[in-house]
Amino acid sequence: MSSHITPSDRGLLRGAIGLAVVSLLGFGLLYPLVGVGLGQALFPQEAKGSLIERGGRVLGSSLVAQPFGDARYFQPRPSAAGFNPMAASGSNQARTNPELRQRIDETRRAVAAREGVDAAAVPGELVTQSGGGLDPHIGPAAAAIQVARVARVRGLAPAVVQALVDRHTEPRQLGLLGEPRINVLELNLALDALHP
Repeated sequence: MSSHITPSDRGLLRGAIGLAVVSLLGFGLLYPLVGVGLGQALFPQEAKGSLIERGGRVLGSSLVAQPFGDARYFQPRPSAAGFNPMAASGSNQARTNPELRQRIDETRRAVAAREGVDAAAVPGELVTQSGGGLDPHIGPAAAAIQVARVARVRGLAPAVVQALVDRHTEPRQLGLLGEPRINVLELNLALDALHP
């Protein structure tokens, strides 16, 4: 059996190398560059992370939740990741897990005490974590339960705070997808602008 390369083998080898080079350059370099370029051109704000800036300072992203420890602010959903975008994750605990049930019960009691309401009135989203742990939105019910506290601490009429919540309530996407929601960071920044 001969071990030399025939002309037809050279053609196959040349074709395989050519295909590898075209694939690497086309799909490994050109395709990502075109995708990034189109993203920057068509969606410049989103391509930069939907950052919210005031006075040249980045305050956060409208896509990522952040904690607010002060009672003057609306609170987001709890985060399994500790609001760390590098560790985004859910708790991965099943609904039947006793630790999950205990954590939810403790959180429900803490939220009820903070808001001055009965524990049964606390919306589920204020005691459960989102899948990625960084959901920046809460629903109207979760905001409504916080209006009295925020208004009292800021010395505002509850109707003024509720009107601000209503202005920041985003409808369903395209009128059908998802639920009405409020971006907590944007709402809190609007509160600061209204009453620093």
